[in-house]
Amino acid sequence: MKQFIAFTKKEFHESAATFRLYILLAIFLLFGIMGPLMALLTPTILESLAGGDSGIVITMPDPTATDAWAQFFSGVVEMGMPILAIIFCGIMSNEFSRGTLVNLLTKGLKRHTIILSKFISAGILWAVSFLLAVGICYVYTAFYWDTEPMNYVLLTFGAPWLFGLFMISLLMFGGTLFGNFYGSLFTCLGAVLALMLVNVIPNVARYNPTSLTGTLSLINGTGDPSDFIRPLIICGVAIVALIVGSIAVFNRKTV
Repeated sequence: MKQFIAFTKKEFHESAATFRLYILLAIFLLFGIMGPLMALLTPTILESLAGGDSGIVITMPDPTATDAWAQFFSGVVEMGMPILAIIFCGIMSNEFSRGTLVNLLTKGLKRHTIILSKFISAGILWAVSFLLAVGICYVYTAFYWDTEPMNYVLLTFGAPWLFGLFMISLLMFGGTLFGNFYGSLFTCLGAVLALMLVNVIPNVARYNPTSLTGTLSLINGTGDPSDFIRPLIICGVAIVALIVGSIAVFNRKTV
């Protein structure tokens, strides 16, 4: 346990020293602000584009709190998740390229401690960044619109966070397996792309972890919480399998 705590502290210190922590917080802070802002500005932008002598008239309904959350989830899923992958793609590969693990391992640091510490510290950074974005979006949304109590809050925001954790576990497995930046990134993005493509197969979506990024339906009342149970379980099992696989690969790898 002492090794784990010491190495985890080292990971947090390194995240701050390399500005990974501050970049992640700043980016998701921006997503939290941009959700309500884009919901407010979109009708004005569309009406201005259709104005003038074009003869086209676009009438947009007044934006609502649901529109703000729709913009928030769109930004996080379409831009935030890829940025998350880029930020953490060197979580293992950097250690191999710099050779920093040799001294630690020769001094008795357990290999599974390195994997678990890196995974948990990355998960905490991701959780803090995501919660910051959610909190800022909620404050701005409540400022501009009357918001009703939200149902299934834990599921609504916990499911996308778990999918982000799944991406981190993919990055760790790819980085451990290939030992370089590109192997880590391509493993993650390739797996996510493959999961998106198999959605064309009938009835696959109800089991697919990518459906965890579509919890906006719970906010607007069109979604059923039971639809997310299967992908939550599959995603959780996949995370555990990838971390166990990373440990198994690392135990056989020469650093």
